[in-house]
Amino acid sequence: MSGLLQSLAGSLIVSCQAPDADPFRDAALMARFAQAAVHGGAAGIRANSAGDVTAVRRVVDVPVIGIQKRRQPDGKVLITPSFDDARDLTEAGAVIVAVECTTRAQRSGALELVRKIRAELGVPVMADIATLEEAIAAEQAGAELVASTMRGYTEETEHLRAFEPSFIAALVARLQIPVLAEGRVDTPQQAAEALRAGAHAVIVGTAITRPEVIARRFAAALEGNSRAAEATVIGIDLGGTKTKAGILTGRILESQSAVLTPTIGRDALLQHLIDIAARKIEEARQAGKPAKAIGIATAGWVDPVGGRIAYATDNLPEWTGTPLVRGIEDALRLPVAIENDVHSLAIAERHFGAGRGVDDFVCLTLGTGVGGGCYSGGRLVRGAHSLASAIGHIAIDRNGELCNCGLRGCLESYTSAAALVRYAQGEYASAEEVIRAVRAGAVTALQALREYAEYLAMGMASIVHLLDPEVFILAGGIAQDNDILLDNLNELLPRFVMAAKMRRLRVCASRLGYYGGVYGAGMVAREKLRQCHH
Repeated sequence: MSGLLQSLAGSLIVSCQAPDADPFRDAALMARFAQAAVHGGAAGIRANSAGDVTAVRRVVDVPVIGIQKRRQPDGKVLITPSFDDARDLTEAGAVIVAVECTTRAQRSGALELVRKIRAELGVPVMADIATLEEAIAAEQAGAELVASTMRGYTEETEHLRAFEPSFIAALVARLQIPVLAEGRVDTPQQAAEALRAGAHAVIVGTAITRPEVIARRFAAALEGNSRAAEATVIGIDLGGTKTKAGILTGRILESQSAVLTPTIGRDALLQHLIDIAARKIEEARQAGKPAKAIGIATAGWVDPVGGRIAYATDNLPEWTGTPLVRGIEDALRLPVAIENDVHSLAIAERHFGAGRGVDDFVCLTLGTGVGGGCYSGGRLVRGAHSLASAIGHIAIDRNGELCNCGLRGCLESYTSAAALVRYAQGEYASAEEVIRAVRAGAVTALQALREYAEYLAMGMASIVHLLDPEVFILAGGIAQDNDILLDNLNELLPRFVMAAKMRRLRVCASRLGYYGGVYGAGMVAREKLRQCHH
């Protein structure tokens, strides 16, 4: 057993199966698939039926995991539900027998079957499961491996539609036996994620051996991209003080509007968004361009997969943990996608603005607070917990000003609108007044902006040393139409940056203006539509 496990460690196992109606449903063809998979680097094969196992064993010399799918009286299929099936698979040459050990299968005697196979056939059993509890029960029954095969395919888990590395990690943390990742592993990147999560090996089937399904995915993706690219969507940008909204048709943002954001708790904020979205949906309908999806850009960090607010400061009370997608979808019956507001701005810049054709850039919003959104290598940086790009909370003075996040010395405390007013020594009541005075050439205002720019350049330098961007794109009230700030930053930033002359580094203003976040929210909505089509 140890030698067998060692031969599979860190490897790809290819599941060579085809249903009865598939053009490739033939044992000889399954053997050809297996042969091709081994030539491509597979270290093992998973095959369905004793006949397929026999055919595969004639042409490859790697371990074969045998299964036998049987339709039950209730019309549903179980994997290797009988001892006779297990015996036939073993005699055909399977060195591991996989047995479904879901809750439903356990009611049909799966755990007792595991014990009997081990006792009478002496072959290792791999338990195909969907939940952690099922895996624990299978291990206790004597299974020597466990696979996530049934995750998303049982009544308890059918709501899950994507591969979950976190589930593999949970299995690895709880079990003493090896865990194999199987089920909805559609890309090489997901296979690598499974190994990083602790999987002993990865089993891939449909994504490699089902040409009909693979072709369907490509066709659907092309059709979906075409439809989504032109779809009318609603974009909403929820900020700490203002909420902006618009209808995006093609590349044109129509019917923009902005209203004050309520700050009296979760329920009021959620209803606020529902009301705004409903108004825009009706406007789009009356214009003969019905909306297909809604995108929400919100202050705070979001979990775009789970559809909830991961974390928000007290600028939006009670917002942390809000199940935003579910709440709006239930109310308006349209697909909803969410994203952090500055991430949304970065997405908008990537599609419509100064980030087009640039793989490495950083967006900064300068206003009541300081937000960030980063692209690195052409990908939006989200981080392991969806909390990346908290640029306003880079520490520049460990004993400095107290930030509203609870930490001290954060960049935001030195580069917010309130900080700019503070540097002007009380001569102006707001950041807007300071900037107007800067344009008029007032000395105190110019000095205040210079001090502001020095702090901002310090924070930006940290980002440069970490991500090496090509462009900083500035947005928000302080950056809007403020060429003097840009001139200051382009002069100051190289002073704080190592090897500045080797970098093609520039600072520019966003060209998207006041509704940049709404453009980004609309693009997030279109991406949700693409996923729905897939």
